[in-house]
Order: sequence, then structure tokens, then C-alpha cells
Amino acid sequence: MATDEMSEPELLVLGLVAEMPRHGYQLAQEIEQRGMREWTPIGFSSIYFLLSKLESKRLVRSKEPAGEKAKKVFTITKAGRKALVQQTLSSLSTVRSVYSSALLGMLHWPVLEKDDALQALQSRREAIAAEMTRLRDVQLERQPLPDFVESLFDFALGQLKAEEEWIVRTLDYMKTKPWLE
Repeated sequence: MATDEMSEPELLVLGLVAEMPRHGYQLAQEIEQRGMREWTPIGFSSIYFLLSKLESKRLVRSKEPAGEKAKKVFTITKAGRKALVQQTLSSLSTVRSVYSSALLGMLHWPVLEKDDALQALQSRREAIAAEMTRLRDVQLERQPLPDFVESLFDFALGQLKAEEEWIVRTLDYMKTKPWLE
């Protein structure tokens, strides 16, 4: 199985199953505890769907414990561990373009009135500041977190800080420029 066939939510679930055998509800609890929805789009209801997909790809297998029919416990397979390692190394070593809505907004900057354009960037700056506060609160609420999870919050906050700095520079620059007519 090619590792590029695995979606980010599949990789997330597979990695959690690799840590220890779990059933779907335990996975949902762990995703919530670590704040993993901050960087991977995964809903509570999709966990069982993802487990089923991983099982059909033979990356995990399930077993129903005696007396607990409703709670299948999932474990990673040898093929699953190999796919997890390959996909994780690929995720860490490659760069994918991320397209921010700000890029498209800047591309069409000339269609805006100067005050509206500058106010839109200022509003984005305020939204980023609020998001940074929210993320810090989420991080604090979930303490203690493993070091590798702390680094995820640091990464997300660093990205937001870099964008905030870009907005400040761009606002300062664009305020001084004559407006295109």
C-alpha cells in the first residue's frame, strides 16, 4: 500500500492505535485531551469510519473483548506500522504549500478602497491575536501534555505569530503607498 493513500485523519488515528490498542471512544478521548483537532480535521463521528477504512487496508485489526461486544479494540498490524513510519517520515521531511485566504485577498487588493483594504488587514490581525489567545488557552487546559504535543502548539502559535508580523509590516508599508486609481 502506498503511503500517499493515507489521509491526515487516517494517519492521526493510526498513530494513536500504534501507541496502544484502543477502541473508538478511547481514541476520541485522546484526540480531545491532546487538542488534536487544532491541526487535523477529524470529527468524533468519523473515528469509527476511519478505523473501518484502516482495517480494510489491513493497517489495523480489531478484536471484540469477551463480554464487551460493542467495544472493538483496535491494534496496529505490521503493515500498519510500516505505513505509519513511512508516512510520518514523509510528513516531517516534506513541505506542502499552504494557501492562506490572505494571499488571494492581497492578489485582488487593487479592487478595494484604501480604507477598506487597510481595515480588512487590521481585522485579520485582531482575529489572529484572538486565535493565538484561544490556542494558548487550549494548550493550558490540556496540561500536562507530552513534549511532542507541546511542539504542535508551538508550531501553530509560531505560524500565527509570523503572519501577525507580516500583517504589521504590510499595513505599515501599504499605509505609506499612494493608492491605485
